[in-house]
Order: sequence, then structure tokens, then C-alpha cells
Amino acid sequence: QVQLVESGGGLVQAGGSLRLSCACSGSRISINSMGWYRQAPGKQRELVAAITRGGSTNYADSVKGRFTISRDNAKNTVYLQMNTLKPEDTADYYCNAETTLPGIRYWGKGTLVTVSS
Repeated sequence: QVQLVESGGGLVQAGGSLRLSCACSGSRISINSMGWYRQAPGKQRELVAAITRGGSTNYADSVKGRFTISRDNAKNTVYLQMNTLKPEDTADYYCNAETTLPGIRYWGKGTLVTVSS
């Protein structure tokens, strides 16, 4: 059974930092891209950042320069270092893993990040 286990969410003041982690296990299909999405109340889920197995990254404009995504391929683990957090970063953050088979992807259950002003 495939599992994406997220950790690191919580409550932080504006300007603070958090680090999210997500470990993917149980997949019989190789994992290509891994990333983080977020969904705030009343809004659609949006891509925050993604990283390929080769290390190429993609960020939402709203987090460029503040968030850094990285991964450990051997552990199928992805990290999201979030600095200079803003209240508008408050959302449920979901880990995503894209396999090498088109259309086969996995999602974590989400971890809540709350940034107070």
C-alpha cells in the first residue's frame, strides 16, 4: 500500500519559518516528480513547488525567494523549507508524488500550516 506521510505543519507567526517533510513508501512504480500543493479555505488547490528526480524545480510566483524544495531520492522524501511566512500562506499543504506512468500519482492527507499576523 502506498503511503505519503507528511510532517512539519503547525502554527507560526508571520515572518517565521517551517519545514515540511513527506516520505513516500510502498510504490512499485518509480517516482518521478514530487511536490507540494496547498488549499486555503474557499480556494482551489494550487501548486506550491515541485522537484523532479533530476533536481529541476518549479515554484509558484507567490513563494519564489521564500520557499525552497529539496528531495532525497534514495528515501523518496521531499522537503519544503518555508521562510518569511505570511498570513496568506495559511492553508492545508498536500504532498504529491508523480510516478513514471502517466496519470498515476499519489497524495498525502495534508498538513495544516497556520501563519498568524
